[in-house]
Amino acid sequence: MTKTQTTLAAAAVLALMVGAAAAAEEPTSDAPKAEPAVKEKCYGVAKAGQNDCMSGPGTSCAGTSKTDYSRKDWKEVPKGTCVTIKTPKGMGSLTPKG
Repeated sequence: MTKTQTTLAAAAVLALMVGAAAAAEEPTSDAPKAEPAVKEKCYGVAKAGQNDCMSGPGTSCAGTSKTDYSRKDWKEVPKGTCVTIKTPKGMGSLTPKG
């Protein structure tokens, strides 16, 4: 074996050992946990069939809205964004509208 081949072989073995050690490493309980995304119900922003649930008669729950942007049906959106969502029927609302 030449000096170059020996060096390459040693580098390959070292790379395999480092890779195996990294794969075996498990996260510790001290690692910060990702916070779940905070959501809020936003009325009047869901297209027909894309609502997360209902607030009035005519629908039972997720995916049953018959009209786009129904003010009675809601969709979960990131907290703080609802009232900034603009639709052809107006802005999103934190409360259902008649």
